[in-house]
Amino acid sequence: MRVFCASLATETNTFSPLRTDFSDFEQSFYAPPGKHPETPTLCSAVFPALRKRVQYDGLELIEGTATWAEPGGLLNKETWQRLKQEVLDQVKAALPLDGVVLGLHGAMIAEGCLDCEGVLIEAIRDIVGSETVIGASFDPHSHLSRKRVDKADVITVFKEFPHTDFVEAGEACVDLTLRTIKGEIQPVISVFDVRMLDVLPTSQEPMRGFVDRIKQMEAEGKVLSASVIHGFMAGDSPDLGAKIIVLTDNDLPNADRTARNLGAELFSFRGQTKPDYLAPAQALSKAAQAPRGPVVVADVWDNPGGGVAGDSTLILEEAIARNMSSIAFGTIWDPMAVRLCHAAGEGAEFDLRFGGKTSALAGNPIDAKVTVLRNERNAVQSFGASVVPLGDCSVIRLGGIEVVLNSNRSQAFSPDLFTNLGIEITQKKVLVVKSTNHFHGAFSDVASEIIYAAVEGPYPNDPTKTPYKNLTRAIWPIVKDPHTEAAE
Repeated sequence: MRVFCASLATETNTFSPLRTDFSDFEQSFYAPPGKHPETPTLCSAVFPALRKRVQYDGLELIEGTATWAEPGGLLNKETWQRLKQEVLDQVKAALPLDGVVLGLHGAMIAEGCLDCEGVLIEAIRDIVGSETVIGASFDPHSHLSRKRVDKADVITVFKEFPHTDFVEAGEACVDLTLRTIKGEIQPVISVFDVRMLDVLPTSQEPMRGFVDRIKQMEAEGKVLSASVIHGFMAGDSPDLGAKIIVLTDNDLPNADRTARNLGAELFSFRGQTKPDYLAPAQALSKAAQAPRGPVVVADVWDNPGGGVAGDSTLILEEAIARNMSSIAFGTIWDPMAVRLCHAAGEGAEFDLRFGGKTSALAGNPIDAKVTVLRNERNAVQSFGASVVPLGDCSVIRLGGIEVVLNSNRSQAFSPDLFTNLGIEITQKKVLVVKSTNHFHGAFSDVASEIIYAAVEGPYPNDPTKTPYKNLTRAIWPIVKDPHTEAAE
């Protein structure tokens, strides 16, 4: 049994002031064939999952490229063509194949290509033929096109947001693909278009119970797999929006029925799933009044995981104006400021301008006399079993405020973002992180309270106001009753 695997992934915010090229993949994660580490990345968990199966499945594994770029702006045409062709050439060289397993994100958009993953899967199908089984694992913040469903045999999706189950989703994709190759199952796929776009965290109800019921259905064998595509509201795609995807063992009526029922239930949650978002002043006031720390304040819209820069200073400006102390910020992306801090050295006190560089909506640069507390080369944080690079970092102090400056854009995933750089979080009253919800899994274990702060900025967070050009389907909240309109 010959199986090829590859991973090509990023999440494209088509409204971001940033642009994405090959250097972003190199900086975040690029592993040529045979060089994938033992630890998985968010979209490449299929690699270690397949390696485990080699030991007892009589599997001959041919590894291709695995690469990931931190979410950002539009991917340039040259980089997309280069990476796509790299994988396609590897597939051709690996023939004949019984299976292909892909670790994808699902929200990649390039110049001239609105459905990168669909185009990639279709091209691989053309190479391997109709008998080879193709499995793909996706992030739920993606755009599920008809092309992807038609050209793949197996599709799995992370169920959790925060994505604490990306390893399990990769393992499920591998398992279902290998079972299909062996003839043990005949997966059929049904998709229900929920026609809804909302923030759907599974760390709270009603999504918590909804996902638990889906997992129970899988455990009881009612379906092979069932998942929710949330959609990625910052990606201008014709396939934008929530969808339910269900796989059954050669039972399409059951798949259709299950997808339709789950989709109707999900649609009933519209407008009820978001956390309570506070304005920055309210969020910091509430945090300051908490009886104990650390209180975690999430800057949800200046989230590098959503493709923006992560250099907004708006909440920091509010904290400075309030003369707050015992507060740490992680992170503000500013490679130049990091370089200056490393040049100055630990213990140096000097005037530094940092933050607020990439967008007129991200606040003003901060000009302050700072003390450099820590400089670190090639710093990292963890995200479950994955290691996330932060690049060279510096910790600076101004007044009672400490700020982590990083040179590789990344949202906050884990408290070791702070502790790896010498910040003792148990001694802080407030921790401000840039993340929509991925921080929740690890920070909930140490936080006395979690507060979500919504700062208007470069991330388009209200679909009713976002100038989509490629979205032509009726979806809520742009349309009040999209299913009625779609049926007319």
